[in-house]
Amino acid sequence: MIIEGILFLVGIVLLVKGADFFVGGGSGLAARFGVSAATVGFTVIAFGTSLPEFVVSVNAVAADDAGIALGNVLGSNIANIALVLALCAFIRPQLVGRNGDGHDSTLWETGLMLAATGVFVLFALRGTLDLLAGAGMLTAFAIILALLWRHGKGEEASGVESHGNRDVLLTIAGLAAVIIGAQFVVDGAVAIAGALGVPTLVIGLSIVAVGTSLPELATSLMAIVRGEGGISVGNILGSNIFNLLFVMGIGALIRPVPIGNLSNTLITAAFALAVVPLFMGGDRFTRAWSLLLIAAYAGYMALIFGIV
Repeated sequence: MIIEGILFLVGIVLLVKGADFFVGGGSGLAARFGVSAATVGFTVIAFGTSLPEFVVSVNAVAADDAGIALGNVLGSNIANIALVLALCAFIRPQLVGRNGDGHDSTLWETGLMLAATGVFVLFALRGTLDLLAGAGMLTAFAIILALLWRHGKGEEASGVESHGNRDVLLTIAGLAAVIIGAQFVVDGAVAIAGALGVPTLVIGLSIVAVGTSLPELATSLMAIVRGEGGISVGNILGSNIFNLLFVMGIGALIRPVPIGNLSNTLITAAFALAVVPLFMGGDRFTRAWSLLLIAAYAGYMALIFGIV
């Protein structure tokens, strides 16, 4: 248990420092390529922090365990909104949705995330994510990516300077540290919980379900601390698009993914819609709505595990 505890602490350090490098490198890339920090957060950083979901889900589909793949993606998207984004909004509501050109940019990105969610729901209504669904989701993903990059071009991040190739190195090193740190934290926490006799239900609810969202959490919180609200929001919204359309699109090409009960898919869509009010009010309203989202997530977890 001592080794697990050391790994847990090392994972925390890697998460924090890796996120710091990742956000710094991402900000520099924004200035280097002449796009907004939010756009880089929405693409490079978001896709990087979604690598755990990608690896877990694609491996699960390949192993003919589509339920894990679908549950991982839907659960991660809900956690990204109701935990990560809600926590960022509660800590510094003045930065959420107020980066670069203000609300317009954030609402544009939110609209793309809602469009991606709508595409996924439409294919999910067919009952199975098959080859047609996979091709359709990947096509939608490419279109959204092109629209986003075109919209963000020329919106330079204010107060951010490029440091040349160092930005690329910082981004890669930060991403690696975040992913490795997240794995150390999850493995260490599971081992500690098991040694303490915590039920597996509690372990799955509190650790494993949120484990693949730790990179998003670390990166977004660090972005908020550094004053990069655009990267924080872009990371979360972009990660959700990546999870739904790219991860599940690739998964559907490998093997058909049965949807089963649509309730979790529709709840994911409801949480996606719940993002909009975060960007529509003042600081007091934003904090209140973020607390409501966190409470809704806790209630959802309790419901699906039969606690209430």
